[in-house]
Amino acid sequence: MTRDRQRGVALITALLVVSLATVAATGMATRQQLDIRRTANLLHSEQAWAYVTGAESWARVVLARDLVDSKIDTLAEDWSTQPPASLVEGGAVIGRILDMQARFNLNSLVVGGTPNAPAIAQYKRLLSLLDLEEALADYLVDWMDADINARFPDGAEDEAYLLLNPPYRAANQPLADISELRLVKGYDAQVIARLMGEGKVDPLVTALPDATAINVNTAGPVVLASLAQGLTLQDGEKLVEARGDKGFENVNEFLKEPLLSGSNQPDAALVSVSSQWFQVVSQADIGQGRARLASLIQRSAQDMRVVNRKREFADRVIAPAPQAKAP
Repeated sequence: MTRDRQRGVALITALLVVSLATVAATGMATRQQLDIRRTANLLHSEQAWAYVTGAESWARVVLARDLVDSKIDTLAEDWSTQPPASLVEGGAVIGRILDMQARFNLNSLVVGGTPNAPAIAQYKRLLSLLDLEEALADYLVDWMDADINARFPDGAEDEAYLLLNPPYRAANQPLADISELRLVKGYDAQVIARLMGEGKVDPLVTALPDATAINVNTAGPVVLASLAQGLTLQDGEKLVEARGDKGFENVNEFLKEPLLSGSNQPDAALVSVSSQWFQVVSQADIGQGRARLASLIQRSAQDMRVVNRKREFADRVIAPAPQAKAP
């Protein structure tokens, strides 16, 4: 091998070494950037989670203060106000408090394993106002009641679900979450969307651990109209106007409304002017990290107890825009 050829081989070898080193360095730098980005995302996610849990603590303080300051709960109080987004280092946090007793509690349909007739009648009226089949109430009662006997004529017990693929049985216990409706006969996506407000208003139904009354100071027109036979959606809107920002001071004041006279008189046990159940929904966006949290809070004079937390939920963190009234 001549000296020139040796030099050529050495040069090629050197170029190969440099190329391999370059490829290795590039790979190391790329992995380092990915590791840095992954670490930053994790840190941002943890920071976002800390902010939404902070929003939960804020809600508990606001609700505790409200309990001291007022004996009723209305939409004009501080807890119900939609606060603006709070700018924090690297992002923003937003949240709001929702009165869950402004909605019909589906778990009120069955109390102690036994169907609750007044609540069932109200739910059927609610379904009718939404142009939904009243049979949906009986399907849901059978899903939750303690027995295995289908209600007449529109019930649905195990025999309705064991024929499905895959088969399953009726729960025969209260709803654990509103999403459980997907398993109940008749509750398809369109029905659930109507019950959940279709994105135009806050949901009309909920699933709280205990049976609850409707807070007439915070409920919307549809829920108010469902309180008695004969009330229309327009009547519900008039009741909202009658309570104004001040709200009704007590149940008797509400029941004295001219619209509720005679056969339109609601069952007093179905209504209230204050609430014990609230949900705070919050979202934090920090860098590339995002955290969402819905915390169900049971308020009492003794405690502000967080009953459950969910990272995925249907409620809007920003309140839906008010809908224009029909002419």
